[in-house]
Amino acid sequence: MTIPSTGLQVPAESPNEGDSAGTTPPARWSVLRNLLRDWAALACLGYVGLIVLMAVFAPLIVKVSGWGPYEFDQSAIDPNMGGIPLGSWGGISGEHWLGVEPGSGRDIFARIVYGARSSLLIALSATLLTSLLGVVFGLLAGYFGGRTDMVISRVMEFLMAFPALIFMIAVLSALPADDRAYLLVLVISVFGWPYLARIVRGQTMSLKQREFVEAAVASGASRRTVVFTEILPNLRSTILVMVTLAVPGYIGTEAGLSFLGVGVVPPTPSWGQMIASSVSWYAVVPTYFLVPGTFLALLVLSFMVLGDRIRAAVDPGGRS
Repeated sequence: MTIPSTGLQVPAESPNEGDSAGTTPPARWSVLRNLLRDWAALACLGYVGLIVLMAVFAPLIVKVSGWGPYEFDQSAIDPNMGGIPLGSWGGISGEHWLGVEPGSGRDIFARIVYGARSSLLIALSATLLTSLLGVVFGLLAGYFGGRTDMVISRVMEFLMAFPALIFMIAVLSALPADDRAYLLVLVISVFGWPYLARIVRGQTMSLKQREFVEAAVASGASRRTVVFTEILPNLRSTILVMVTLAVPGYIGTEAGLSFLGVGVVPPTPSWGQMIASSVSWYAVVPTYFLVPGTFLALLVLSFMVLGDRIRAAVDPGGRS
């Protein structure tokens, strides 16, 4: 499940020139100001911030709630009814804020909190590695061209045409489960970096023809200096938007792989794993599915809206 290309075209921020339409890209503070005036962006940012804080302070939050993610509360389920939670709405009460898992009695709130940590850690790590690989290979292909561009472009085309989901399932199923989180990050990144690299390559090929880059070359600047001080700073907007749009895709990928049984290994909490476990209980305890499903859907939606709003703020004249 790699992130499809968005076809994003973000104008480069050149200190010497405006963009191709003759307008100057908004300054950094102008972009931030536009985002802070957007109620949808603020709401999404608030929710993302809440989930991040929940993941960071998971041990403290769980301690306050009174139940850990691995603790069983047999008194909260009815063994004569197959382990159905006692009480209404899946056992939601002052003791179990979001109810308990059917069959086990584990606290859903505690597992949601620790599941956020698993999902964000994998998604953000994969985004970081993907961004690093995409930027490096995109710069190399776009600036040096020739054989370098040909080799990197063929590799990108191969990975983008490859059935990534099938490969992920096959590889993760065959490898040991001990380091599954690291393997998830590695496998997701292998298939994710070409999409950013292709956009960085195109932007780099355009930027290296600009006058300020040609002036730096003419003044005797080394290739390294030209790439890292002239071209890369002008790709910040493109990279920022792509990274923001990539995070929700990787959160969904982790959840999907966990749902299929090749993601995070039980008993480690994961939202996708919780959704998978809820399938057999949905008819009798729908809240067990709705709680992690709602948290996951809102997080993915928030990142997607933020990415769209950042793109609009960076390129106000562009089309969605």
